[in-house]
This record gives sequence, C-alpha cells and structure tokens, in this order.
Amino acid sequence: MTSNFPILPEQVPQRGSLVSRYFFRNLYLAQGWGFEGEFPNIPKAVAIISPHTSYFDGFYAFLAMLGVGIQVTILGKDSLFKTPLKSFFKWIGVIPVQRDSPHGLTQQVIDIIHARNKIWIALAPEGTRKSAEKIKSGFYHIAYGAHIPIVMFAFDYDHKIIRCLGVIYPTGNYEKDLGEILSHYEGQFSPKISARLAKPLQKLFKKR
Repeated sequence: MTSNFPILPEQVPQRGSLVSRYFFRNLYLAQGWGFEGEFPNIPKAVAIISPHTSYFDGFYAFLAMLGVGIQVTILGKDSLFKTPLKSFFKWIGVIPVQRDSPHGLTQQVIDIIHARNKIWIALAPEGTRKSAEKIKSGFYHIAYGAHIPIVMFAFDYDHKIIRCLGVIYPTGNYEKDLGEILSHYEGQFSPKISARLAKPLQKLFKKR
C-alpha cells in the first residue's frame, strides 16, 4: 500500500482546494487505504470502477475522489433533483438524466459530454451490487459514441487500495474491447463481498 496520492494533470477536471484535498486525503488514509497508479492527462473520459459489491465502494471512492481533487460526474435520476437533497447531489457531481427519454439515455449522456470542455463520467459497469450475470455495455457505448477513452479503476479490499489500471480507447468492437478491459482487471482487484462478485469477474479474481 502507498500513502502517496497522484497529482492530477492539468487537463483532468478538478475540484476543491488545497485545504479540502488535504482533509479528505488524510481521512481516506486514516481508513488504512491507499492509491496506486497515475491519472492520464485527458480532459474527457468515462471512468469505470469495479468490483461493485457494497455501499462501502461509494464511500471509499468518494473520499479518494475528494482527496485527489478530481471532479467526476455521476448519472442520477432526474427525480432526485425534485427533493430537498438537490443541492447535495449537485455538490457531489450528480447530473440528472431521464431514463425513459425517447432519445435514449446513452445519447443524453453523449450530448452532455459534447457540451463540456472537461468531464469525466463515473460508472460502475456491473450496474448493481448483486452478482450480475454480465457486464453492462452502457459505459462502452457512451465512450464510443462520444469518441472518448475509458479509464479503468479497481477496488482491492484485501490490500485496501484503489488502483488506476490505465486507459483503453474503444474501437467499436465491444466483445473484443471488453476482453481487453477485463484482462487489465485480472489479479488487480478484490471485492468487499465475494458472493456478490459479477460472474465475468469471478474467473479473474486472484488473491495477491
């Protein structure tokens, strides 16, 4: 485990101040967690993080995000912005989308990406904390349709590390590219709850 946090390159969307980053970085490290890898210097990306098996995933990812000082955008139901928590959702980076839009969710997100100079969309490919039968393809179609890369992150609960696994540029061949994405995860992750691990990730799960 390393206590070093990467310095974000200038093109990556950023948030917070030196004070807030210091506070959240130390709060994250106080949990016994660390970070490995460097962020690519790109202004737009779809950031995926796996495995997703617990509410704790969001907690550690949120602390790491604020500690690093990266601004990520999270997709949320538009109904969330009709509640008293509207300001909170805005603060953490949630943007409202209409899941039943006739234009489709993917195109909505692509339009949002095209309207920004800098944006990293954060998604969990499994789409659920339960044991998913397959990896959902929505993250891929968003990245391919918006002509932006996919940055891969992994939780390693055994060693209390979040890892940046690198970048892949989608070619349009989903099955081939998904195989390459999964190959980056092999031996690099461990779940909070093994019984909830998605089926495609189960064969890649190796104790380090």
